[in-house]
Amino acid sequence: MLVDNHKRIHDYLRISLTDSCNFRCQYCMPDENIQCLPNKHLMQVDEIEKIATKFVNLGVNKIRLTGGEPLVRKEFREILTRLSKLPVEISLTTNAVLVHKFIDAFKAAGIRAVNVSLDTLNAETFKRITKRDQFDLVWRNIQLLLKEGFRVKINAVAIEGVIEKEILDFVEITRDLPLHVRMIEFMPFEGNHWNSKKVITATQMLQWAEAEYDMVKLKDKPHATAKKYKAIGHEGTFAFITTMTEHFCGDCNRMRITADGKMKNCLFGKDEMDLLGTLRKDEDIEPLIRLSVLKKHAVMGGQFNKSYKDTETTQLENRSMIRIGG
Repeated sequence: MLVDNHKRIHDYLRISLTDSCNFRCQYCMPDENIQCLPNKHLMQVDEIEKIATKFVNLGVNKIRLTGGEPLVRKEFREILTRLSKLPVEISLTTNAVLVHKFIDAFKAAGIRAVNVSLDTLNAETFKRITKRDQFDLVWRNIQLLLKEGFRVKINAVAIEGVIEKEILDFVEITRDLPLHVRMIEFMPFEGNHWNSKKVITATQMLQWAEAEYDMVKLKDKPHATAKKYKAIGHEGTFAFITTMTEHFCGDCNRMRITADGKMKNCLFGKDEMDLLGTLRKDEDIEPLIRLSVLKKHAVMGGQFNKSYKDTETTQLENRSMIRIGG
């Protein structure tokens, strides 16, 4: 097992397949003309398989594929096929615009759950956020996933000026659809123009929902990052990811591999271990993996020592979200 100095067992690995994306959401990819990594700097298919196998041998039982947008990786099918042979649960996070092309691959790999990034239910707002006019296709693909029996979570970043108007719309879509909507407090990353005044808190959003709906608090699973609720009589659920106002680091079990093969032990951590470079030198990556886990800070990568309201982004060292992986 991979256990850190705070007695947390790490058994969940998120692997970014690419830093490329077909959307241009500002909080994730600040620069419309951002230069993606050349292919030679990315983990290749066999390297992804080797790294993932090592983690599985060290106790990982769940792998989530992320990006960028993982479905734009041209070798996605092959990567998925190889990883599906490992004794782990495979899931992925996508913007869903290409989902209709890969439903067969999802099924063949045994994927049961898909997270869809969707920050608005309004087509014009969607176009403004993503710089792409693809809302109708994304919504059709969400419905396709439900029709095909997948468990679908929608991840919506609580963007100032957007979520205030749509929080009730997100709750409302859970009335007749078995969707699991999660509103995520806006988090700071390199280049995304974050400041504390842009954070719409989970407390605020919950109050808006409570004013409109009769609802109950549901039991959260171990290691859950979201606080889950259900409006009475609704098919689906909704939840809040309280990263900025109430961290959930105490039983964190997550590790991340960036598309260029660096291991991050925390989404907000600045420390990285070069697994890919070590692998390409034909050296054992296990010591680096164990060292990375041991160096994990107790809270928020060791970079947030105050209330989020007092956080200065100029003092944070991290990549942009697109460079980390969702």
